[in-house]
Amino acid sequence: MQPVPPKATPPVDKGLSDAEREALKAEVRAREAARRARLKAEAERPDDDGPEPDVVEALQQLGATSKAGAKAALDATKAFRSLVSADFSLARSALGRTLAFTGVAIAFGASAWLLLMAALIAVLSGPFGMTITGAVLVTAIMSCLVTWFAGWQAMRYFEHTRMQATRRQLARLGIGELADFMPEMDSARSARHSARDEPPAGPDGKPPRDERGVEVTPP
Repeated sequence: MQPVPPKATPPVDKGLSDAEREALKAEVRAREAARRARLKAEAERPDDDGPEPDVVEALQQLGATSKAGAKAALDATKAFRSLVSADFSLARSALGRTLAFTGVAIAFGASAWLLLMAALIAVLSGPFGMTITGAVLVTAIMSCLVTWFAGWQAMRYFEHTRMQATRRQLARLGIGELADFMPEMDSARSARHSARDEPPAGPDGKPPRDERGVEVTPP
């Protein structure tokens, strides 16, 4: 809204008396005060073409909230990045120490086992009267039994690293090399039972192979 230019003050005739001059000046001041009051009222009156005051305030609050949310998200991202970096650093340090202590444990465990077998051989060939050959054979059989048990348990737990359940569910969705050997998604048959009762096999009855000729790992 453009301000109204001030009106020119009418010149005061020097031929007037002092009372008339004072009256004229008072009239001019009254007009100026009325004009300033009118301009102030027009400036405070809201513009009909502009947005409502509550809409402007809402937009301002929305902008402030968006800035605060973006700042909080940035701070959370920085904190998460620091956490991930610290976690990876800790994992890297822990892996090295784990390997070091694992090597120490293997070395001392092997030496302790050898010493234990030597002591057992001495006991079997001494108080029990067995020959050295028989005592060594007994300890060798014991070592073989322990080795077989440890290997069996290792292979048993290694099966869990194949992610069998995940591969079966992906196969039901049509993803992966087992998609042709698993039931469809709408089938009521369990994928686990299908893999156990009817293991994947090719037309010749042998383990199936992919397009590269590599045998498909059973689920």
